[in-house]
Amino acid sequence: MRKPTLEDVAREAGVSRATVSRVVNGIRNVDPKLDEIVWRAVTKIGYVPNRAARSLVTRRSGTVALVVSDSESHDDDPFMSQFFSDPYFGRVVGGIMSVLRPAGIQLGLQLVGTTEARTRLVGDLGQGQADGAVVLSLHPNDTLPRQLSDAGIAAVMVGRPAEPTPISYVDLANDTGAALAAEHLVGLGRGTIGMVTGPAHAPAAQDRDEGFRRAMARHGHAFVPAVEGNFTHDSGEKAMHRLLDENPDLDAVFVANDLMAQGALRALSERGREVPGDVVVVGFDDSSAALASRPALTTVRHPLEDMAARATRMVLERIENPGMRVESVIFEPELVIRQSA
Repeated sequence: MRKPTLEDVAREAGVSRATVSRVVNGIRNVDPKLDEIVWRAVTKIGYVPNRAARSLVTRRSGTVALVVSDSESHDDDPFMSQFFSDPYFGRVVGGIMSVLRPAGIQLGLQLVGTTEARTRLVGDLGQGQADGAVVLSLHPNDTLPRQLSDAGIAAVMVGRPAEPTPISYVDLANDTGAALAAEHLVGLGRGTIGMVTGPAHAPAAQDRDEGFRRAMARHGHAFVPAVEGNFTHDSGEKAMHRLLDENPDLDAVFVANDLMAQGALRALSERGREVPGDVVVVGFDDSSAALASRPALTTVRHPLEDMAARATRMVLERIENPGMRVESVIFEPELVIRQSA
């Protein structure tokens, strides 16, 4: 059987070949209704765009990169080794693909962990290996955001950069989310309220820590006992054991992400503390880990899929309009109450 052609799509959609070409090549100024009709016809007859021909027409690769920028050494940072098993990554990819798939744009994954790799990536992007990038930066001294900005690459970060950098980003009001957790725990009448924080170098962890402490201070809690974790299940379990050792009368805890909260629940069970009877627990993210926990976690919703989708749309806008100003988009969290608190 011969492969379907643009002419076949045009006949099925009842439009001109030129209109079909503009739609599948991602050229703007096509009526949204026509765009939908054409893509419906593409799906129905199984037309597969010729990527090489498309690149010649648009001078683009038809690819957006997801860049995960890691620290140069993994020895003291187990976070990256567990990153891809974390629900966080899958949620980010899902949000990105919800935008790229309907537009017929491919997603490429780039992992960079050395100065050389970052420099090579920026060069490759500048040479058209991908048209733009959604960036996840996992360590505090990352030079990549600045390099991308200086090179004029269409790039948007999910999460704010650790240092002030002229690069667009999408983030959550993490401090507000942590304050919601504090208000809820205080409202439950708990007396000794502790916290398992994320890694001190991570901007999101810093904001959650500060937001929780400020809200607690407004309710007269001048000191919040805390132990640092690194956003992994095991670190949450160890931190919870230490928190209990140092604060035997602990009756409530805010944990800075759901994976650590899962570990905290395990530690509490091992110590014979019932949740929520003896100790109430609030997590952060509203990931699959929150629903898989027993009891199910009360947590702060982090709309990662929506944030990643927004970041991707911003990248596409910057591909079309390279001169757009740098911007930030901040999403608002909400508290999701379940059985743990």
